[in-house]
Amino acid sequence: MLVLSSPSGAGKTTISRAMLERDSNLTMSVSATTRPKRSSEVDGKDYIFVDEEKFKSMIDGGELLEHANVFGNFYGTPKKPVEEALMAGRDILFDIDWQGTQIIAGDEIAGKNLVSIFILPPNTAELENRLRTRAQDTEEVVQQRMSKAADEMSRYDGYDYVIINDKIELSVEQVQTILAAERLRIGRQIGLHDFVQELMGRE
Repeated sequence: MLVLSSPSGAGKTTISRAMLERDSNLTMSVSATTRPKRSSEVDGKDYIFVDEEKFKSMIDGGELLEHANVFGNFYGTPKKPVEEALMAGRDILFDIDWQGTQIIAGDEIAGKNLVSIFILPPNTAELENRLRTRAQDTEEVVQQRMSKAADEMSRYDGYDYVIINDKIELSVEQVQTILAAERLRIGRQIGLHDFVQELMGRE
């Protein structure tokens, strides 16, 4: 379970898309949200768009791995697709905030499978520039995101890794390196024990 978090505009969504294009064993966890759908977004691919009543029923039904209220809208990770991906031997990528990451990290089962990366912008001027360049938010929302960015960035030390996203290509390569190394951990190599036992038996 690979988590990417960052303040809005720092580049985690761009990095996530690049990772999915380059790694066939990586699948995206699609979050549910109550926020309005942007014109460029596809329901079920970018987010699962639901109303507040449906979202609360998902909470009550224990259908979410984590959930949080961000800028007045609810976001949450549906549990079933994550469990199905992991059971199929696929790694799953999460584009979630620090609150959601903390909740998953505290889960007895999910926490053991979690690798978390925090993406920082090279500076706040560039962060604001990226928010304005993407032209997806009103001026009021841009200012809200900038005012919240300092609080979000202060959470970096709760993550396993930190990447400063100055050049997107380098940042993607760094995430690929982290993923490759984490897959090689002894506890994540399925069948390793049997393989070693077989090797020892041949000697």
